[in-house]
Formats: sequence, structure tokens, C-alpha cells
Amino acid sequence: MVVQNSPTSQSTPASLPPSVFTLPQTAQLEALYTIIRDKNTNRGDFLFYSDRIIRLLVEEGLNHLPVIPKTVETPTGATYEGVGFEGHICGVSILRAGEAMEAGLREVCRSVRIGKILIQRDEETAQPKLFYSKLPQDISQRYVLLLDPMLATGGSAMKAVEVIMEHGVPEERIIFINLISSPEGLRNFCSKYPALRVITGWIDQGLNEKSYIVPGLGDFGERR
Repeated sequence: MVVQNSPTSQSTPASLPPSVFTLPQTAQLEALYTIIRDKNTNRGDFLFYSDRIIRLLVEEGLNHLPVIPKTVETPTGATYEGVGFEGHICGVSILRAGEAMEAGLREVCRSVRIGKILIQRDEETAQPKLFYSKLPQDISQRYVLLLDPMLATGGSAMKAVEVIMEHGVPEERIIFINLISSPEGLRNFCSKYPALRVITGWIDQGLNEKSYIVPGLGDFGERR
């Protein structure tokens, strides 16, 4: 029996901030997420199917970049009035899981520059702390695609944005891309950075008592 137009398990809170955008909720997308959520999925399949989702997310992120009119001549000699991207972009991955999203960005944007930020929990203050960053020298002149697969409480992502903005990047020129978000994390993140756009593939039910996303997919970095 074939079941068509089956509703997805996407959680869409009524209070979803206007700066949050999700991928089109299709049965194919839910099938991809079902595979990567399954604890019995082997590493090869997890890599393949999570990479498919990452590429979709990057493409959606690029849809939010500004464009300007551009005229080109086609091989037939005709003139085509199209558009081109305004300005340059770079990626910034939040280590270590964010590194897994770099390949998807490079597949879509050739020769893209990518920076890295390492943020860990400070054992004394229990707050996110910057341990390492290496960003393109001209990052202040670029649009930034911030990469991290999971948005739980939002602490690490907010710290990463703080670091990027300290390097001269305006909030509205940053686009945060992730595979799975919690409603709590989205509210925390977007309340602090309302002008920053978030592209997420799926919004899960919420956080458990350990602040893990449920149903989630486990530790993304370890499964890769």
C-alpha cells in the first residue's frame, strides 16, 4: 500500500521567530531524516544522507543572499536579463561537528573561504567560552554562512555569532545553517540576534533534562 501526502513530524511552534526558515517539508526530506535518526544506520549511509540534507540547506541559505541585476549574452547571441550575487561569501564552521558541513558548502560554492571557531563549556562558569578561532582576514566584507548541525540551547551558536560580529560582520550579514533545532534554542538565539536569519532542516520536539534534542539523532560528530 502506498501512503501519499502523509503529514510530517515537523514541530512548528506558533511562536516561531520570523527570522527562522525551514526546508520545504516533503515526504522525501522526512525519509532522509528518518535514515539519519535511526541508531542502526551505518556510518556510510549516515554520511551519504546527511550530506544530501546539508547540500539542500546550503542551497536554501544561498537563496537568502541579495542579488543585483546582471545582463549576459547567450551562445545564440541573445541577451538575457538575469541576476548575480551581490558581494562575496565565506563559511564559518563551529568545531567539531560543523566541519562536517564544509564539504557541502564547497560543493555548492567553488573556492569558498572557510573559517573555524572552537567553543567549549567553561568548567568554572558553565558558560560557552572561545578556545580557538581562525577567520578570513576580509570577513567583515563578506556574507557569512555559519555552520553547525545541531541547535540545542543555542549557547555555542550565540557565542560564535558574538565572535564573528567582533570581527566587523554586521548581524544581518550572517546566516546560520543547521540540520536540527529545538524550539527552546531557536527562541534563545533569535531573541538575542533578531536580524540574523536561521535556516534549519527540522524543528524537533524540544530538550530533555540533559539539554539533548529529542528525538534528535545523537552526537552528529561522533556518528560521522
